[in-house]
Amino acid sequence: MTAGTAAGRPPDAAVICGIGYWLPPLAVSNAELCARLDTTEEWITRRTGIRSRRVAGPGLSTADLATEAGARALKSAGDQEVQAVVLATTTPDRTCPATAPEVAARLGLSGVAAFDVAAVCTGFLYALASATGLIAAGHADRVLVVAAERFTTLLDPADRTTVPIFGDGAGAVVLRRGTAAEPGAVGRVVLGSDGEQQDLICVTDGYFRMQGRAVFRQAVERMAEAARAAARSAGWRTDDVDRLVAHQANARLSAAVASELEIPAERQAQNIQDVGNTAAASIPVLLGQATAEGTLTPGDRVLITAFGGGLTWGATTVVWPELKTAA
Repeated sequence: MTAGTAAGRPPDAAVICGIGYWLPPLAVSNAELCARLDTTEEWITRRTGIRSRRVAGPGLSTADLATEAGARALKSAGDQEVQAVVLATTTPDRTCPATAPEVAARLGLSGVAAFDVAAVCTGFLYALASATGLIAAGHADRVLVVAAERFTTLLDPADRTTVPIFGDGAGAVVLRRGTAAEPGAVGRVVLGSDGEQQDLICVTDGYFRMQGRAVFRQAVERMAEAARAAARSAGWRTDDVDRLVAHQANARLSAAVASELEIPAERQAQNIQDVGNTAAASIPVLLGQATAEGTLTPGDRVLITAFGGGLTWGATTVVWPELKTAA
């Protein structure tokens, strides 16, 4: 009998107890992009909803971004010990070794389990599922989950269809062992994939390529489907949702997913206008910003959903806890 079921105690769950994010200081506006791309500010804004994005210069690595976000999440959680670091990234600093062990070492966590997860824009949810599994299996009491991307390094600088969309950044949460009844408990993480359509989102000849229209249709369908499954597992209807946190791919996609789920626009959390699509980092950055700004408040029923290359998709639920944010 596990500790989580002994003496009638509710089952163990992974509970969010800390959050942090970090964005590179360099902001690149649409006007700056239009100076070198065959496009206009109006076209970018209309097609994507993005006005600006953050870009990591040559002096910033994925480990740099991840370490900054991870440090803020640990501080938010009271700087208590963790037993594992799970890093979601599509842009590791090297093919070998993984980036997570370096991040752990920089954070003073040498000796803990540390590994990377690659699921492109669904990476944070895949990493979150991995971390909740470590806690459920009794392998860890606390886990740091980080998502960090330098996605701009994968872009063809002359491609007007991708350069305006993506930005760089990192977000992180700390999970602790708790019970499913607590605010912050992560619900069932619904995950899926379809490798038969891997060519819709891929890196070819060193550059990121995406078949936009086909991806849009797939993303709306899969994100909404996963979100409904996650809500059902939590015993929610979609009209019970206080905040929809959808992967910030572009504003039109987020609006289409919300419409499919019949969630009003005022219940959507959004930051894409200022940070762009930060791939795996998108969701934790948005959660961190919304918490800091007070647009995500304790008690909010939050439905999270994402879609990315692989193809991959996922969703989960959480009743938002009271968290301190670290500067």
